Amino acid sequence: MVVAEALDTVRSLPERYRAAVSEVPVADRGTRPETGVWSVAEYVCHVRDVYVAYTIRLYRTRTEDNPAVEPMLNDLRAARFGYAGRDLGPVLDELSDDVTGWSAEVARIPADGWNRTCTRLPHEPRTARWLVRQAVHEGMHHLLDVEEIALRIRKQSPQTS
Repeated sequence: MVVAEALDTVRSLPERYRAAVSEVPVADRGTRPETGVWSVAEYVCHVRDVYVAYTIRLYRTRTEDNPAVEPMLNDLRAARFGYAGRDLGPVLDELSDDVTGWSAEVARIPADGWNRTCTRLPHEPRTARWLVRQAVHEGMHHLLDVEEIALRIRKQSPQTS
């Protein structure tokens, strides 16, 4: 995936998440559909976090020599910060802002900077290119998760005529 495609894909995500979330009744947004599967609210908060964390990771990769980047600790964040109970209106607004910041950081990577590395966990070097590709993957993958939950809920709801 070239940079322009990655940027276009990620820039489309806030509205795509907003549309997917709108398909889930407010009362169901914080409910986990099954054990071990996050709720819609937890997924949306996580994706917002991804774009903050990956902006910082890209910045550090661009400006430091092989920095060690912190793990995101996703389950801890979801539990400690009460993601399941969040009002998703403001979270979706934050996602939009965070995607804008991430996009600006991607645009600052010079042509010769794509192979600069950071280290994620011991012995896991990652390039700036990998970080961008992974951020795209995370946003798209979790959009599918949210859409799948919305579909499950629609299938379980009594049909209206």
